[in-house]
Amino acid sequence: MVGNLPNFLTLARILLLPFFAATLIYEKYQYALLIFIAASITDLLDGFIARRKKQITYFGTILDPVADKFFLITSFIIMSSIGLLPKWLTIIVISKDLIVVTGCIILYIATHSLKVEPSFLGKAASMFQFILIGLVLLSLNVKGDVPLHASLYAIVAVLTALSGIHYVYKGLKIANAGNNR
Repeated sequence: MVGNLPNFLTLARILLLPFFAATLIYEKYQYALLIFIAASITDLLDGFIARRKKQITYFGTILDPVADKFFLITSFIIMSSIGLLPKWLTIIVISKDLIVVTGCIILYIATHSLKVEPSFLGKAASMFQFILIGLVLLSLNVKGDVPLHASLYAIVAVLTALSGIHYVYKGLKIANAGNNR
């Protein structure tokens, strides 16, 4: 069922995105933080409710990671363009996602099927990307600043790159298996 509560929460997260982007662009960081928290809560709730109430749908399994990617990519692009995140890190994040999406399209064309399963590295990379965005927003709203160490940027960069390499490896394995039939 497409119209269940978990899918509605995921759609709500996507609908929050333009407001989140606007708050960043217009430097309304307190609202950006509130929207980020609301989006994070809907992300936690949609998965919890879907599993608990057995309302996992094919639509939801596609929409949820898409909503996460929309939020992450938008955050990284805007935050790096206004100087809140390093541009090199944004390039790594976006490049990895473009490579993975392109690989999925090629795999689908080659095999006429596609089953994308998130890897541990992919989930870890996304989690650290969200943590970084949250900490940047928190540091903009807390007096005395929350220190952001270069090591956090490095962790995000390394996890993102490793997850991209892992997805390419998995894709090549699937492509090779399809060619051996």
